[in-house]
Amino acid sequence: MSSTPGFSKGRLLVVAFEGWNDAGEAASGAVNTLKEQLEVLPILEIEPEDYFDYQFNRPSVALDENGRRELIWPSVTMFGPVVPEAGSVYLLTGTEPSRGWKTFSAEIIDAIESHGIGGVVFLGAMLADVPHTRPISTFISTENDALRAEFSLERSSYEGPVGILSVLADAAERVGIPTVSIWASVPHYVHNAPSPKATLALIDKLEEITDLVIPRGDLLDEAQAWETGIDALASDDDDMSSYIEQLEQARDTVDSPEASGEAIAEEFERYLRRGGDGKTDGTAGDEPWKP
Repeated sequence: MSSTPGFSKGRLLVVAFEGWNDAGEAASGAVNTLKEQLEVLPILEIEPEDYFDYQFNRPSVALDENGRRELIWPSVTMFGPVVPEAGSVYLLTGTEPSRGWKTFSAEIIDAIESHGIGGVVFLGAMLADVPHTRPISTFISTENDALRAEFSLERSSYEGPVGILSVLADAAERVGIPTVSIWASVPHYVHNAPSPKATLALIDKLEEITDLVIPRGDLLDEAQAWETGIDALASDDDDMSSYIEQLEQARDTVDSPEASGEAIAEEFERYLRRGGDGKTDGTAGDEPWKP
């Protein structure tokens, strides 16, 4: 529904990276859902040798369908529609690169321009003090003046360390490609488990600000099963149940945070200033997610 030239009326790229930008695998899960539901194929494989420190992002070994061992290297792949046309969705996903971010960004921008992509949506997820029993909070921001005016979005006031999403967004805006960032808040007390409920929240918000109609597949059932599973764990742990109840009370005192965005924005900036580790009172996990 965007009237901003190049955004959502034309070709749109949706981006998510595994790692610090991806608490609960929510953002990468959203792009993988799109990959499964849309007719896309790989159109660009980034050379991993140029951008990965293999002591930090190690390759793994697995058995192929014939039982042979094969190495799987960290990678970043761009996917495009089988039949490109106006309104087509492109995807970029993989492991966050560990070096060469300026060169990496230039390579991605070249690919965006060569495929006539007119807008980019970045998906991320952060650990936060939120209950799993309430709707997942999302925070949307953009540095693009036209998109802020059109969708009543905010500009992030955060100052500090950033991840590859911010670097790519800056590179895109500098060449005139409008961008939007959507972040979901994942309950920090279940940080080790994938969060399909947060994935669903990202997809819902993506659909809301674009012309996309996105099939959900099994995501609704998976989100319900995720919540039910945590309920079962909490029922056997009095401390966990009490803590969740405190989070529920805190959330319920906020007047429509998912509508106003102000409370989410504040939580987002607190998260970034903590270094993205989700730690607040010693109960959070030790996974170092960063934007």
